[in-house]
Amino acid sequence: MPVIRSLAEADLPQAQRICRHAFGTFLGAPDIDDFWTDRDLVYNRHGAEHIASFAAERDGALAGSNFATRWGSVAFFGPLTVRPDLWDSGIGQQLVAAACAQFETWGAPHTGLFTFPQSTKHVGLYGKFGFHPRFLTAVMIAPATDRPAAAGASRYSALPADGRTEAEAQCREVAGAQYDGLDLTGEIRTVEARKLGDTLLLRDQTSRLAGFAICHWGPASEAGEGCLFVKFGAVRPGPGAEVRFDMLLDGAAALAREAGMPSLLAGVNTAREEAYRHLRGRGFRSVIQGVAMHKPNEPGYSRPGLYVLDDWR
Repeated sequence: MPVIRSLAEADLPQAQRICRHAFGTFLGAPDIDDFWTDRDLVYNRHGAEHIASFAAERDGALAGSNFATRWGSVAFFGPLTVRPDLWDSGIGQQLVAAACAQFETWGAPHTGLFTFPQSTKHVGLYGKFGFHPRFLTAVMIAPATDRPAAAGASRYSALPADGRTEAEAQCREVAGAQYDGLDLTGEIRTVEARKLGDTLLLRDQTSRLAGFAICHWGPASEAGEGCLFVKFGAVRPGPGAEVRFDMLLDGAAALAREAGMPSLLAGVNTAREEAYRHLRGRGFRSVIQGVAMHKPNEPGYSRPGLYVLDDWR
């Protein structure tokens, strides 16, 4: 009988191997051992202040893992991976149950996940736990064009300690304007502490924070080769939001060029229809398509009028 426990540091090499092999097998990668070696979805999550990690152990060996992430009032799980030779053994269901129990402990009112829309098995499994399939999420890519960087753009890493504390509070305000209690502080601090990238801060003419983007790049991050990945980005809603969003994308593209990354990668839920259309208008094209599943079956911050980037992978 599999045992579900906390993921330990000693588990990480095998957890990473299982993650790459599971996704590579499902996606039909020609060389499983070389799949996703340009990114990391395990080491950079384990032990982070806002993430709980779980291991499934069977017969003394690691069988799979799952990660529950808390963004204040919002929580989601993944990547959930199980050794391909143990698929359909019930281990995945146990790992979902562990994440759901963590959500209850946190008291997060809005929870969810990103999964493959074409997989009736995945959608059916998560449906057993009360998650409802809603709109598609497109993970999109475009060249990091040389449009001028937005005025008022700066980097979190360049701030002194007191400046960082102030910036975190301002980011919480912008995030909370999308959904009450949404908080990316843990994500911002983890990116800085683990040198996964940086957080772009966009200020308006009054020095008020107009938006921010938490960006990954490099092989220790979630970005993939040659990409700057916007893990989360948002601008203040209301009049002028589309202009602010365009400026945020310009800032992210400039940051990508500074980091030597030729491409910009970002996810957007298609329920945020204006944001999705804006990305397409800037030449972004979808490279991965998933479906966001929510519990309860409510929009959360995936609704028209909000210019938010994320994908819950």
